[in-house]
Amino acid sequence: MSEQKLPMAEDNGSAAPPRQVEASSVRLVSTLTVAGALAGMAIVMVFQWAKPRIDAYKAKVLAEAVTQVLGGATRYQTVYLVGDHFTTERVDTAGLDSVYVGYDANGQPRGVAMEAAEAGFQDVIDLLFGYDPSKDDVIGMTVLTSNETPGLGAKITYDSTFIGEFDGVGTPLKGVKKDRAKGQHDEVVMITGATISSRAVIKIINDRLDAIKKPVDAYWSTLATAATTSNAATSGESVTNPSAGGGL
Repeated sequence: MSEQKLPMAEDNGSAAPPRQVEASSVRLVSTLTVAGALAGMAIVMVFQWAKPRIDAYKAKVLAEAVTQVLGGATRYQTVYLVGDHFTTERVDTAGLDSVYVGYDANGQPRGVAMEAAEAGFQDVIDLLFGYDPSKDDVIGMTVLTSNETPGLGAKITYDSTFIGEFDGVGTPLKGVKKDRAKGQHDEVVMITGATISSRAVIKIINDRLDAIKKPVDAYWSTLATAATTSNAATSGESVTNPSAGGGL
C-alpha cells in the first residue's frame, strides 16, 4: 500500500485567536447587586450625617433673615394656615402655608415675615420680607436665593439702596424709575439697569400679600388684643368684659 500525504494547512504566520470565556450571568448580576447595595448604603450614611447639619444651617440662615426683615426681632414663631385662619396648634403641617411671627425682647409682636418665590429675569427669585399689619407696611426685604445676571439683576441681593427701599413702604408696592420718583409712601425706586429683576421683587411681594394678607391681618388682630390684655394685667389695671355686664 502506498503512503499518501495529507494536505497541510497553509501557514500564514498568524496565531489562532484566544478563546473567549463567557462570564456567568449569575455571577455578573451578583457583582452588580453587591456594588449597588454598597453604593446605596454609602449614600444613606452620608445623608444621615449631613441632613442634621443642613437643617441646622437652614434654621440659622432663616433666623438671621427674619431678624433682618423685622428690624431686630429676638425670636419668631411659625404659624400655619389651616383653612382661612392661622394657628399654632399641633397639626399635620405637610403642604400647609406658613409665616413667621417675630417678637421683640419684651415679648411684643414685631411683625410678620413671609417667604415668597416667583420667576425673575433668568430664574426663580426666593426672598423673605417683613410686614407690619398695624401699618400695612412692608418693613424689610432680603433675597434668599437668586441666579439673576451678575453685575445687573444680581444687585437685588446686595444693593443697599434698593434693599433700603423696603424699610417702611406702603402696600401694594409701586415700582418707579429714579427720575420718576415722587417720594410717595408706596414707591420703590428700582435699580437702573436691572428694572426687570427689581420689578420682579416688587411683584413677588405684592402677589404674596394679595394671597395671604387677609388671614395675616386677622391673626395679627388676635395678637394685638392678647398683648393689650397682657399689658393691662401686668400694670394692675382692671379689664372689664362688656359681655358680662360689668362696669368700672
